[in-house]
Amino acid sequence: MSRWAGVTLLGAAVAVMTLGCAQGPSATAAVVENKTYTVTPASVTVKAGIITGEVTELKVMERVEQGSDRVVSPAKLTGTLKLKNTSANQTVRLVAGKILYIDAQGQPIKLEESRTEPVVTFSAYGGGERLDPGQDGTQSLDVHFPAEALKAKKLKEIRLELAYIPSPYREESINFTVSIGAGQ
Repeated sequence: MSRWAGVTLLGAAVAVMTLGCAQGPSATAAVVENKTYTVTPASVTVKAGIITGEVTELKVMERVEQGSDRVVSPAKLTGTLKLKNTSANQTVRLVAGKILYIDAQGQPIKLEESRTEPVVTFSAYGGGERLDPGQDGTQSLDVHFPAEALKAKKLKEIRLELAYIPSPYREESINFTVSIGAGQ
């Protein structure tokens, strides 16, 4: 009798393992896609004092869940910033850059509470943030963009505020008289 109980118990265990523990259909992971917004114009020439440059390849991108359009990753403005020191005799130390998004009434559009201010750092300019006369540097832009500005006709302009320190740059020659004695 105990032998039949063991076989029955073994049969029940096999049935539970094959039928009771079978996995049902798994939930499919949500597909996330990049939603890209064009910025017109995509490139623009800029000038601030002795600094000129160009902002190119501007676009706004957010990541959304396909189907539900739920935002997975908030919008960011990306592009390339190229600046050039046009001065003939001043070096420029780039301190900071700040981006403001301006609405049709000329007022800044605020970012959501949980997001940081769009700041441009200049540490990548060729071993430092210094631009000598005639020198240029390129910086990638990748900053937060307000969701409110994605609405049609809401954003009028983007303002880049630059803080820099100009300092005199001089190259001079020094001549001094020398003589060479007889070799020994």
